Amino acid sequence: LLAFGYNRRAPMAFFDIDHGPADGTSLRPWVEKHLRNAGLSGDCGAIRLLCYPRVWGYVFNPLSVYFCYDHSNHLRAILYEVCNTYNERHTYVIPVDDGGNNFIRQKVEKSMYVSPFIGMDSTYHFSVAPPNSRVSVVIRQEDVDGIFLAASFKGDHIDISGRALFMTLMRFPLLTFKVTAGIHWEALLLWIKGLRFIGHTPADNPVESSIGQQKPKRR
Repeated sequence: LLAFGYNRRAPMAFFDIDHGPADGTSLRPWVEKHLRNAGLSGDCGAIRLLCYPRVWGYVFNPLSVYFCYDHSNHLRAILYEVCNTYNERHTYVIPVDDGGNNFIRQKVEKSMYVSPFIGMDSTYHFSVAPPNSRVSVVIRQEDVDGIFLAASFKGDHIDISGRALFMTLMRFPLLTFKVTAGIHWEALLLWIKGLRFIGHTPADNPVESSIGQQKPKRR
């Protein structure tokens, strides 16, 4: 599959350095360390990562989601890796209480600066259908006044092949560039509308994580 590369240049590629500790090391030990810190056994089974690949050498993932399973294929935890445009990232580690693989609801307090128009005093609410034939992630951000931001992603499973990669590149040749351009365009519109601008203070550590304390629910 010349169109796809792992830690090598290709029209579409996945690089370890774009995720986790951001130092290019293998992601599995990093994920397992986070599971142990959350009180779970680090000896996990499959880890599935939902994210954008590099397209023509560029990628920006506002959110990457790690689905962590045990050796019986029960979902044990979800890691939400949030990135901002200041090269900072924060990973929220939230255990799944009953190992269910159905629709899951979780929430966590915001811990990292993301938008210059949104303060820190808010909560992320995640509604997730783990990957199978389909996958979906819905995010609502709320403060004391209620919901003020909502975003969602849905996708269908397609087996990787040279033809599938070629068709994806033809349909979405500038996908990852569009993500970054869209973020800045929406920020410009909000600035024009006169929303209050909140300055960014650099994080003490550009790569951080926290363990969600809220009890997750599923239906």
